[in-house]
Amino acid sequence: MSEEMILKILAWLDPDKKPLVIMGTESELIAMSPRVWIEAKVDALGRTTDLVDMKKVNPRIIVDMKYATEDNFAKKKLYDSNTCFLRRLTALKLDTVQKQLESMNLGLKVWDCYRPLAVQRVIWTILPDERYVANPKTGSRHNRACSVDVTIVDSEGKELQMPTAFDDFSPRAHHQYQNLPDQAIRNRDLLKDLMEKAGFIPLPEEWWHYDDEKWIEYDIVDVSFEDLLKQSRINP
Repeated sequence: MSEEMILKILAWLDPDKKPLVIMGTESELIAMSPRVWIEAKVDALGRTTDLVDMKKVNPRIIVDMKYATEDNFAKKKLYDSNTCFLRRLTALKLDTVQKQLESMNLGLKVWDCYRPLAVQRVIWTILPDERYVANPKTGSRHNRACSVDVTIVDSEGKELQMPTAFDDFSPRAHHQYQNLPDQAIRNRDLLKDLMEKAGFIPLPEEWWHYDDEKWIEYDIVDVSFEDLLKQSRINP
């Protein structure tokens, strides 16, 4: 980089925002510090609030949106698309987890991502219990497109043994529950370890639910899947 360009970059930076300049190849930076590189990359793009289709970020992640089917606790189809929309930063963090699992010959399956606030109201009428469903008055982190419900799959896409199935509202689904097969505990702990390192916070009552640690920065969204699919801004 020329001295002239370095001076230009220094002029762009705001010291009050504590800028961090990182140099190296993408692979070197990811290996050094995934979360720092992800945040630097997104900040450089200047699109931290964009919604993206997770499949366009990493097509190898299996998307099985349970609320786009009747295979959920509500026993009804609530979404009109099997599409996982997430904030760009959240999607990049999940991409990091997928790549780490791939090094173990494993991968991710996603059960839920962005959820319109209108759907949150429907779910609340079915299960008005704030331990498991956020009150639509305050909104869910799913409504902010920065939460994911995930599990681990093997190289053939088969789900690994976990404590429970999805949407099991019992103590067995809690992270602290230990009366389980050893393999289920190991798989749960592997998922938790990788997700936390990538910048996600686990929900204590649901082993599958993780919030982006920066969820507070995002507003609640109430846009249909159909409208999101039409918007060109969702392209990565």
